[in-house]
Amino acid sequence: MATHETDTALDVARIRADFPILAREVNGRPLAYLDSASTSQKPRAVLDAMRAFYVTANANVHRGVYTLGVESTDAFEAARDAVQGLLNAPSRREVVFTRNTTEAINLVAQTHGRATCGPGDVIVSTVLEHHANLVPWQVLAEQTGATLRFLDIDDEGHLQLDALDGFAREGRVRIVAVTHQSNTLGVRPPVDEIVRWAHAQGAVVVLDAAQTVPNRPVDVQTLGADFVAFSGHKTLGPTGIGALWGREELLQAMPPFLTGGEMIRSVRLDRTAWNTLPWKFEAGTPAYAEAVALHAAIDYLTAVGLEAIDAHELRITAYALDRLAEVPGLRVVGPRDAALRGGVVSFVLDDVHPHDVAEILDRHAVCVRAGHHCTQPLVERLGLAATVRASFYLYTATDDVDRLVEGLLDARRVMGV
Repeated sequence: MATHETDTALDVARIRADFPILAREVNGRPLAYLDSASTSQKPRAVLDAMRAFYVTANANVHRGVYTLGVESTDAFEAARDAVQGLLNAPSRREVVFTRNTTEAINLVAQTHGRATCGPGDVIVSTVLEHHANLVPWQVLAEQTGATLRFLDIDDEGHLQLDALDGFAREGRVRIVAVTHQSNTLGVRPPVDEIVRWAHAQGAVVVLDAAQTVPNRPVDVQTLGADFVAFSGHKTLGPTGIGALWGREELLQAMPPFLTGGEMIRSVRLDRTAWNTLPWKFEAGTPAYAEAVALHAAIDYLTAVGLEAIDAHELRITAYALDRLAEVPGLRVVGPRDAALRGGVVSFVLDDVHPHDVAEILDRHAVCVRAGHHCTQPLVERLGLAATVRASFYLYTATDDVDRLVEGLLDARRVMGV
C-alpha cells in the first residue's frame, strides 16, 4: 500500500501500481481515467479484502452464533467503526449503512422530513445540487405542502447567499440541503456560513459529501451539519454501499425508512417494536461484504493521507486548467482559480457536442463524462445543454492531463473546428 511522507506530495506512480485497472489498454493505448467524480477505481487491497471475506468468512450478519456468523458480524461492525473514525463521528450509533448517498438523502427526506415539514414550512436547496440532493426535496415538498426554494449562483458557480433571509420570511425553514462540493463545477460552497444561518432558523442541514469524503478530511463535528452522506464507490470502495451520519437525537426521533428483518426488536401480529440505533435503519440483509471492502478502502485512504490527496488534486487541477487554456475554442465552466474548486473541471469546446468530444477522447483511451452530470438544472442555469467533465483523484498523473489535451486537439481536427 502506498503511504505518504511528512510532506503532501504523493508518489503517484507507486499509487497507480496499486490499481490493476490502470494497467489496462483501450484502443491500444494506456488508460487515462478521468471520471473519478462518477466512480473511483479500486486498489488491489480493496479487491483482495472483498474476495478474502467471501472465501473465508461469508455468513449473514447478526444472525448465526456459529463461527462464520460471528466473524462476519464482527467484520461488518468493524467497518462501521472505520466510518465513524473517518468522519470523526461522536458515536458509532450515528453511522447508518445505506446503498449510497442517494438512498441516505432519501432516508432523511422520508423520515425526518415527513415528520417535521408541512404547509407554511420552507425547504432550502441550491441549483448546484446533484439530482440526489434535489429530487427528494421536490417529492417531500409535494407530499407535505412545504415550499421548496433554491439558492442561485453567479456565473462561476458561487452561491448567492443574500437570498437566504428572503426565504426565511416565507415561512419556518425546516431543512437546508447543500452539497459539500459540486460534482459538475468543483465549487466548494461556504458550508460553515450556511450551517450557522440554518441553525439560527431552527433548521437542520443535510450535507451531500459524496465528492469530499473521498479526497479530504470531513469532520462532522467541525462541520456542524446535522446529516452527512457519502458513497463507498467514490471512495475507492465497492458499489452498493454508502453511509449516512446523523445526530443521534435526530435519528432516535425519526421513524424507520424501510421495514422488515433486522430493524426490529420484536414482532407480534398486532404490533412491532423497532431496533436500537443504528440498526433501526438497516432493514434486511445488509451489504456486509461491501462493508468489509469499504473498510479496506478507508484504511487505504488513511494510509495515503486525505490531506495529501486534497493537495494532490489541487496541483493536478491547477495543471489541468493551465493545459486546457492551450486548447483553442475551449471554455472552462466554473471558477478559473484551482484554489476555489475541487478536482473537477467541466468545459465546452466550440460548437462540438460534448458527447462527440467524449467519443473522440475514448479513441485516445481518455475516459471523461459528457452530459449534464445529474445536475440538469445547474447546466441549464449556465445556459448549456451539456459539458465535458474531467475529474481527478489520487492516482491521476500529469500525463493523464496531457493525454486529455492531446485528445481535445484531435477532436478539433476531426470535427473541423
